[in-house]
Amino acid sequence: MATAIVRSGLRSALRGGASTPRVSPASKRSFSSSSSPQEEAAEASKWEKITYVGIVACTTLAIFNLSKGHPHYDEPPAYPYLHIRNKEFPWGPDGLFEVKHH
Repeated sequence: MATAIVRSGLRSALRGGASTPRVSPASKRSFSSSSSPQEEAAEASKWEKITYVGIVACTTLAIFNLSKGHPHYDEPPAYPYLHIRNKEFPWGPDGLFEVKHH
């Protein structure tokens, strides 16, 4: 098996080396079956324009939405049942992270 690999390498070296790959015109692959390069360029140009229009539309909509104000609601009433403390905490009566405003 090793001799077959060596022989194959020698044959390709004598024919022009492995660094010059031979590509036949029949092996050239086209990804779109019936599109010409001009049609592909026109399609790419169309989608580029659609992208730019979409960017402008989204930016305009964002600016419009952000420029409108949003409602500010009044502070909810301080219901006495929200901060029931039946027992003192070990770190003090104000709580660990909150400070009561008198």
